[in-house]
Amino acid sequence: MDRGGRFPGSLTSRPRPGGSGLRVATGNFSQTLREFERRLPKSAELALLLLLFATTGIYGVWRGGESAALFDAARDAGDAVANAAGFRIDEVEITGARQIGRAEVLASANIKATTSLLLLDPEAARVRLKQNPWVAEAAVKKLYPGRLEIAIEERAGFAVWQRNGRLSVIARDGIVIGADAQAHLRDFPLVVGVGADKRGADFLALVGRFPEVRAEFAAAVLVAERRWNIRLKNGIDVKLPEDGAEAALAKLVALDRTAKILTRDVTTIDLRVPERVTVQLSDEAAKARAPKRREPAL
Repeated sequence: MDRGGRFPGSLTSRPRPGGSGLRVATGNFSQTLREFERRLPKSAELALLLLLFATTGIYGVWRGGESAALFDAARDAGDAVANAAGFRIDEVEITGARQIGRAEVLASANIKATTSLLLLDPEAARVRLKQNPWVAEAAVKKLYPGRLEIAIEERAGFAVWQRNGRLSVIARDGIVIGADAQAHLRDFPLVVGVGADKRGADFLALVGRFPEVRAEFAAAVLVAERRWNIRLKNGIDVKLPEDGAEAALAKLVALDRTAKILTRDVTTIDLRVPERVTVQLSDEAAKARAPKRREPAL
């Protein structure tokens, strides 16, 4: 397999030593078998057929995972026979994969250069593909004698999740789809804390209903998995109540329209108590407001 995920020279029909190669590009199952029978001596034909039946039987018996080593050996033997019979995978078409490359798709589906189309289980390949965090849905289709089609539906990045100092790109459903998230901090909103990965989509949707807040939004912090704080771009922390966050945000917007509170020299706006708003001034603002002491007269 090369760096692009292709099988150089391995997914096309190969000539058999001492004679012309068996080339199967079109036709149905029966045509392929007739062509195979015509080219092989009767003794070789019989041996291959017996081996095919034997390995296929072992494949079925041990597919349940009772013996991984025996299963792998039987599968490899069966693939070898099926490939010799003209069921080599000559072409793989992959659609919908943008964030993951061709090589990663094939590896996720456990499709190797020796995999035969005949013994490939499309459903098992689909299940394996969905174990890749980037893959939301997948479909695998076999087209005999040698073509495989894989359709991928990828998850889209939605937010960057910070937990215990680690950053990860997450999808809307909270699935982690990328561990190297530092480069995506400008692309996606930041949610912080245990549980923020699963609850972030609903809260960000709520914040999005208040354009004044969304324009100044820098991060959402889930506190004790109960309530949210909003960190604004200028460093102000807005503390929201566990219940009634929407009403608190509406009050915040009203205060900003009358008092420009989102751009004042404050560090914290506490909206946890519905009946009042508590504002903590920055150190500079607090010093400026402190009464000056008079020097004693001499």
